[in-house]
Amino acid sequence: MKNIVKRILVLSLILVIGILATGCGEEKATINIYNWGDYIDPSVLKDFEKEFNVKVNYNTFATNEDMYISIKKGGTSYDVAFPSDYMIERMIDEDMLEKISKDNIPNLSNIDERFLNLEFDPENDYSVPYMWGTVGIVYNKKMVDDPVDSWNILWNEKYKGQILMLDSQRDSLAVALKKLGYSMNTRSLEELEEAKEELIKQKPLVYAYVGDEVKDLLVGEEAAMAVVWSGDAVAMIRENEDLAYAIPKEGTNLWFDNMVIPKNGNNKKLAEEFINFMQRPEIAARNTDYIGYSTANYKALDLLPEDIVNSEVAYPTDEEIGEREIFKDPKDFLKVYDDIWLEFKAQR
Repeated sequence: MKNIVKRILVLSLILVIGILATGCGEEKATINIYNWGDYIDPSVLKDFEKEFNVKVNYNTFATNEDMYISIKKGGTSYDVAFPSDYMIERMIDEDMLEKISKDNIPNLSNIDERFLNLEFDPENDYSVPYMWGTVGIVYNKKMVDDPVDSWNILWNEKYKGQILMLDSQRDSLAVALKKLGYSMNTRSLEELEEAKEELIKQKPLVYAYVGDEVKDLLVGEEAAMAVVWSGDAVAMIRENEDLAYAIPKEGTNLWFDNMVIPKNGNNKKLAEEFINFMQRPEIAARNTDYIGYSTANYKALDLLPEDIVNSEVAYPTDEEIGEREIFKDPKDFLKVYDDIWLEFKAQR
């Protein structure tokens, strides 16, 4: 009996010591990251976790508006997010972003100067460039036998049921506005009403309004053409050589996605470590090669395959881009944009 009691006491002591040892162990820090879908090489996240001994919680969003609402509500805190130009401008104006300590981002020196100090963040106090590109039309050369040089082709009844549009307020309205010869940043109710009517006319021709799934649909030849971001075009053309990309003559959106630190985050220092890590040339090159988008990191270009660096789709010249606009925050006109889009979506 004494031996049994003794054994129980020894086992209990071992158990208590184990619990105490576990409790005294250092808990890993956590970083919460909020990014577009399919917009980073997953192995890069694993390498960051390993090198910095942290845990990455990674979530994705489909549109800038979804991202904004999620962060604005504050239900989940994010340490790093990846909004686009006009949304960065809005978040700065609404005091939603932390100022970045540039001393903690030495790899900022790897960024091409063309992508720094742009109008939406003039001193890059709140954001660090990630990717950039254009908006255009990807089309299947076997299925489209008309010139693809104008947004008008998206209204051609010949391609009814074979057209994909982006399920994105700013992008789809921009297509209709540019087709009509207007600015994609218009503050005219009349022009936006015209754009809405154009999208309503087009609706019977559209197979679907899509997000990330556009890639699978075009590569699988389930549609003839789609409005896409240039990085998605690069990825699709890699998988299907019958696909091509065109920037319409009426003009396009030149866009920029940057990394920011929301004010509701929990770990600013770790967020800056992550942003600096992402701008290492080898990391930037891996992300670029994986997702097909165009990096703002000029040192990464030396590490990329020549077919990517020389691609007119991924790295077009100013002449190849042609007329271009950068989205601006509509500010007090935002409700008009929202109402116009909701009225369009309500149409059957």
